[in-house]
Amino acid sequence: MSELTSDISIIEEPQETLSMNPRKFIMWLFIVSILMLFAAMTSAYLVRRAEGNWLEYDIPKIFSYSSVVLVISSLTMHWAYLSAKKDNFNSLKIAISITFALGAIFLYMQFQGWVELVKENVFFVGNPAGSFMYIFTGLHGFHLISGLIVLIFALVAAFRLRIHAKNLNRLEIAATYWHFLDILWLYLFFFLVYFH
Repeated sequence: MSELTSDISIIEEPQETLSMNPRKFIMWLFIVSILMLFAAMTSAYLVRRAEGNWLEYDIPKIFSYSSVVLVISSLTMHWAYLSAKKDNFNSLKIAISITFALGAIFLYMQFQGWVELVKENVFFVGNPAGSFMYIFTGLHGFHLISGLIVLIFALVAAFRLRIHAKNLNRLEIAATYWHFLDILWLYLFFFLVYFH
C-alpha cells in the first residue's frame, strides 16, 4: 500500500500545452510565406537596379492616395473588431462593409496607377524598373483580393450573428490578415519611392 501511494505521488499533473486555432495557424503560415516572397523580390529589385539599364519615371500620385485609402481601411477594420468585442452588431456590419468598400476602391486606384504608368510609357516589358513596379503592385493586389474574400466570409458570419464577444476567431483572422496587407503595401510603397 505504501508503494502504491508513493507511485501515485510521483505522477504529476499533465502540463498544459500551447495551442492555437488551426485557422489562425494556417493564416500565420500564409503571412510568413508572403513575407518571404516579398523579401526575396525586394532583394532582387536592389540587385537588378545596381546592374544599370534602369528606367527613371515618376511614380503615379494615385499610389499615394491609394495608400491613404488602405490606412483608413485598417482603422475601419479595427472599428469592426472593437464593435464585435462589445456585441454591437450593427456597427460590426457597417465597419466590415466600409472596410470591404475601401479595399475595392484601393484596387481600382491601383489599376488607375497602371493606366498612368502606360501613359508615361512604362510597360511591363522593356525595362526592369517598370516590370518590378507591375509585379509588386500586381502581387499585392492579388493578395488584397484574397483579403477581400476573407472579409466576405467575416461579413456573412456577422450577419448570421456568428461573430460576437465570445467568438472572435473569424474576425481576428480577417483583421490580422487585413492589417498585414496594409503594412505590406506601406512597406512596398515607401521602398519603391525611396529606391526609385
